[in-house]
Amino acid sequence: MDLLDTLVDKGLRREPPTRDEALAVLATRDDDLLDVVAAAGKVRRHWFGRRVKLNYLVNLKSGLCPEDCSYCSQRLGSKADVLTYTWLKPDEAAAAAEAGVAGGAKRVCLVASGRGPTGRDVERVAETIAAIKEQNANVEICACLGLLSDGQAARLREAGAHAYNHNLNTAEAVYGDICTTHEFTDRVATVQKSKEADMSACSGLIAGMGESDADLVDVVSALRELDVDSVPVNFLIPFEGTPMAREWALTPQRCLRILAMVRFVCPDVEVRLAGGREIHLRTLQPLALHVVNSIFLGDYLTSEGQAGKADLDMIADAGFEVEGTDTTTLPEHRERARADLVAMRHRGAGTDLPPNA
Repeated sequence: MDLLDTLVDKGLRREPPTRDEALAVLATRDDDLLDVVAAAGKVRRHWFGRRVKLNYLVNLKSGLCPEDCSYCSQRLGSKADVLTYTWLKPDEAAAAAEAGVAGGAKRVCLVASGRGPTGRDVERVAETIAAIKEQNANVEICACLGLLSDGQAARLREAGAHAYNHNLNTAEAVYGDICTTHEFTDRVATVQKSKEADMSACSGLIAGMGESDADLVDVVSALRELDVDSVPVNFLIPFEGTPMAREWALTPQRCLRILAMVRFVCPDVEVRLAGGREIHLRTLQPLALHVVNSIFLGDYLTSEGQAGKADLDMIADAGFEVEGTDTTTLPEHRERARADLVAMRHRGAGTDLPPNA
């Protein structure tokens, strides 16, 4: 297909597809699906080889969130049958993180429900980061605590957080359809604050919430515009007890096309296969490894993933290898550009560089 040849050429040059080209990927026929995956795989291998980065979630605080995000089992008024608990102690979180690191995880993602952290919450997370780093000094820490206030991103960076996650989830034009307690621009502002604090920005989307192809292209284009380093692609898990409990529109083929579109739009960033992969991709999960270069190991926030050993077997059987802690995930040009930006910012501020800058 001429379209796929064009997209591969652009991906190898870090040039984004046009809007029409991105939409065309989502509109390809099932008969062409393997060609689409193969084309996206060429771009993936060019920038990331056959490495797969493993990430592990530690849910620090679960449930009772005051926000009304329609997709979330922890939302205000949720009747979903999920665990609710307040903050894990640092040693408890470190023990949970150790299980993921032992399984090969390179990054530990510390997640807490809620609109955003208080100052005390940030200090709790700082203590947890210290406890994890004491056991595994080289592990990457990504915090995901909701909307950030001024100064909180800098404090997390000082504490040793490598990255901050805050997903855009869907396109700005339809964001009000899934949430009314905050706005799309609030999410963008938090991503920008994490970047300004010299953290690696991680922000992605949720597919399967009734959005159009245009909405998917718009949110991925917004992520490219923000120049995030990592794009987690989640597929909606329709929890009973939430407004989206009946949203079962995704097919494995549709999921693969979405992943391919994300790869073409964001060719040289970490594209992570995240929540919902087991129930929506099912037996086609190994094909997704030819498009993404990162997955979560084991369970998610309020849902179970497949066993960690099954993930490792899948990676090996598909001919890929787990990325080690001695390997830089992002291509050299992205790491160099980020380091130069950090250095320039600190020269301008007259401050020393933070650890791991």
